[in-house]
Amino acid sequence: MTRILRLTALRVRRQVLDWSGGWWFLLTLVANETLGPLVGLFVWSTVFPDDPRVVAYFIALTAVQMTTASYENHTFSETVYNGTVSHELLKPQPVVIGPIGENLAIRVWMTLIGLPVVALAGFALGASYEWSHLLLALPALLGAAVLRFLFTWTLALAAFWTERVHAVVTFGWLVTFVLGGAAAPVSLLPDPWRAVAVTLPFHAMLGLPADVATGTIGGADALVAFGRSSAWILVFGALSAAVWRAGVRRYTVIGA
Repeated sequence: MTRILRLTALRVRRQVLDWSGGWWFLLTLVANETLGPLVGLFVWSTVFPDDPRVVAYFIALTAVQMTTASYENHTFSETVYNGTVSHELLKPQPVVIGPIGENLAIRVWMTLIGLPVVALAGFALGASYEWSHLLLALPALLGAAVLRFLFTWTLALAAFWTERVHAVVTFGWLVTFVLGGAAAPVSLLPDPWRAVAVTLPFHAMLGLPADVATGTIGGADALVAFGRSSAWILVFGALSAAVWRAGVRRYTVIGA
């Protein structure tokens, strides 16, 4: 485990340095991740003009969106298509270390670039938060980051079977946008849709940290939500491992 952590840290450091020259592309990624929440902010602020929680929610959601972004359909799936994944398979280390390292490096740069912009937007729009809520939102944010990576990674492994992996991942992003609290805050959904939305993993990927940060979810409800998020992490962790083994077997057979 110590060796894997050390290899991951080295990979993150290397990728952070590699991405340091891609400022314009990083700015494009930041703009892309903030577009959806900002549209939601405009729409729902119009519907509920006197509710400050709407502004606070979508500002927090923008921060969540940036700090949990995953692009494994680009950073990993392309290595399957061009054959360079074969070199990774020959290395005496888990292949997933590479995607994890690049994922964390991209998130570091997007956080450094995007969070100041989000903070300024929140200040300008009058968004306010309690420190206790923000601290409680940190484990929710960590769970969202892990879960969103595992979800995207699992979909990106479809590259072993199809050349349309970008369509597969984009569909997954669309479902997350609709059911995760970006298209509409889950707290505003009518029953039983709200119960369905919070049970599925997509709310834990996006809306949960924002709901906790704004105080919409707290106390015992937050603990239940954290437990549900942890359960989904275990599910997608096991699922991604199974899909990876099946994909490698198929890739090896075809390559032979």
